[in-house]
Formats: sequence, structure tokens, C-alpha cells
Amino acid sequence: MNNQNKTGLDLLTEKSRQQYWATKKTPTPKKYNPSVKKVKDYVVLDFETTGLRAGTDQIIQVGAVKFRNHEKVGVINQLVNPSRPISTRITSLTGISNDMVKNEPKVERVILQLIDFMEDLPIVAHNASFDMGFLYGLDDRLDIPRYTVIDTLKLARKVIKASPNHKLTTLAQYLQLEHHAHDALGDCLVTAQIYQYCLAQST
Repeated sequence: MNNQNKTGLDLLTEKSRQQYWATKKTPTPKKYNPSVKKVKDYVVLDFETTGLRAGTDQIIQVGAVKFRNHEKVGVINQLVNPSRPISTRITSLTGISNDMVKNEPKVERVILQLIDFMEDLPIVAHNASFDMGFLYGLDDRLDIPRYTVIDTLKLARKVIKASPNHKLTTLAQYLQLEHHAHDALGDCLVTAQIYQYCLAQST
């Protein structure tokens, strides 16, 4: 292979190649503390977004439900102006349209309210890396605390063996829970029931 056909990686020295791949394989450290501990006081969190890519796509709805001793004591259900168009696909999925969010607050204001609401309680979320990716994707603009995060997806995989899969909608059907899917508050309420069910099964 002549140099004209070589890629930039081919032209690196062997030592540089090793350093390059070592960097590529090094996982990005989590900005939160994953946990499997059993807690009675927590906040269940869910975001609806314009897409799947944290840092590129934007939050369009914040749902959060605060529990004390497993009793609901507070709720946030807030639409967010993403400062970009919402696709027809996302509107079809979530029911959230451009007209619905055009006069809603921007994400910075909503997340500051969310941080105050959550206090220092652990966060419970389903497929938590998704929601945490969007939350900590804002840490270049906002001071996001380092939360303890409990993922009900991982918990359900250990506890609910007979479910066909462990998607939130599937678990809701398996446990016969009322579920307003792809609505941030609806997803929070089902996630809370799944968390409480898993705790009850593992005690």
C-alpha cells in the first residue's frame, strides 16, 4: 500500500496506534452514580425528546414524580420549547406538536426548577442512561448535581424473568398497569409502579 492510499491511522507509528485505540476503548466516565440500592424516598424522572441523540436532540417534555416512603408527594409535568422543529414522527409518537411548545419555557429554566424539585433524592428512571444523557448533556450550561440513579430496566431484568422483553410498554402490559406511553408523566407513573413491584419481589 503506498502512502496515497493509506488512511491517517495507517500513517501513525505503532505506539501512536496503541494510544489511539486505547483512547477509543476508554469508556466515558458516568457523571452520576448508578445504584441498585432499595430506597423509599426518590424522584422518578422521564424526558420526551426530539430524537435519541443527547447533545444534539432536545428535551420537549419533563416528567418527574417525587415519592416519600413510596407515597407520591409532588409532580412536575412540563412541556419545553426546544428551539427547533419537532418532526412529524415525534409528534405522532408523543402527541407533542410545535404549536404546543412554542410558548413554553426553554430547557434551562425547566431544568433549574427540576433540580430544585429533586433536592438530593435518588433518581429512578427506566433505561436511565437515556434520560441521564440528556440531563448531563446540559452541564456545559447548568450546574447539574451528581445524582444517585436507579435503573428499573436493569432491576426488572433481574426480577421479572417471564416478561417477553423489558421495554417499559411490555412491562406495563405484563404487569397489567395502566400506561399512557411516550408521555413523560405517564412513563414516570408506570416506572414508579415497576420499581415498587421489583422491591416487593426482592424482599
